[in-house]
Amino acid sequence: MMKISPTCTEREKMRIAVISVTNAGDKIAEKLKDYFSIDLYSKKKDEKFNLKNTAEIVMNKYRDVLFVSSTGIAVRAIAPFIKSKDRDPAVIVVDSSCKFVISLLSGHLGGANELAVELADILKAVPVITTATDNMGIKAPDVLARDNELVIDSLQDAKYMASLLVAGEKVGFMDEDNLIKVPAGYSSSLNKVSGAVYVTNKNRLSLDNTKILKLIRRNIVLGVGCRKNFSPLDMIDRVKKLLSDYNIDERAVKYIATVEIKSEERAVIELAEYFKCDIKIFSVEEIRNVQHNYEGSDFVEKSVGVRAVCEPCVELAGAALLTDKIKADGMTLCIGKLCRI
Repeated sequence: MMKISPTCTEREKMRIAVISVTNAGDKIAEKLKDYFSIDLYSKKKDEKFNLKNTAEIVMNKYRDVLFVSSTGIAVRAIAPFIKSKDRDPAVIVVDSSCKFVISLLSGHLGGANELAVELADILKAVPVITTATDNMGIKAPDVLARDNELVIDSLQDAKYMASLLVAGEKVGFMDEDNLIKVPAGYSSSLNKVSGAVYVTNKNRLSLDNTKILKLIRRNIVLGVGCRKNFSPLDMIDRVKKLLSDYNIDERAVKYIATVEIKSEERAVIELAEYFKCDIKIFSVEEIRNVQHNYEGSDFVEKSVGVRAVCEPCVELAGAALLTDKIKADGMTLCIGKLCRI
């Protein structure tokens, strides 16, 4: 049976941190316990409460942070611990009178805007969303990326595309796999556009005189085989070179696929760590069921138990083969693409 060996995990979805500085804030937190799993940091209930220390803890530990306070208190508390829009947690502020729920930080990538709307509905308050694209009914590029599990090539370019959309400029949208419909506010044509958002797994794109933002779809599977104790650095370097040769962005790699006997091979493990992806491991029996579709090797069969590794593993991972077996001095590679993810 196929197994997935995780080499790295996304930041675990954590409980919501609620920071309260008043008795009224504590009551709001109690109400929210009926809807969310929360950790309450209360100035009124903790004699050792320190706002700066608490802010540092929650900004590093939680994905969702709620202040029941003034915006001034929240801004001053989190300011030293803000890192970047793709790393910061969602930060929301609710006033002690429970009139407004304000999306303060990481409205798009962190999901603060959506959480603010949800909290406002529960608390019968007014959600305050200040991001321009949301108020115009346009999906910003970073929201498109988040909602469709795409990798943003450049946050700076994403910000630029959002500014074009807000200014009413024509921004094209292209999904090379046609899995995402053209969002509201974008053009389906790339002719005479001020910029373009392009969903792809390619490394290099060419649109004449047009600024492009790549949103990278992780749909590449790498079937890998190698001799015992193969050098991890050599494997990484060779795979990177081959991906470049085939014009595939490294960040598009979703899985490494291999046979069970190679599941503990250091080179395979470090390759997956480099690409921040999981390893799909297939049994000898599974591979034997499909190996007849590919050119085999007596040597590989003697040492591994099957006649081929990289190509069958790509097929078993549910991907279409983009290449045949590529031999690279002691290792083999097959590149495949997932049709739907």
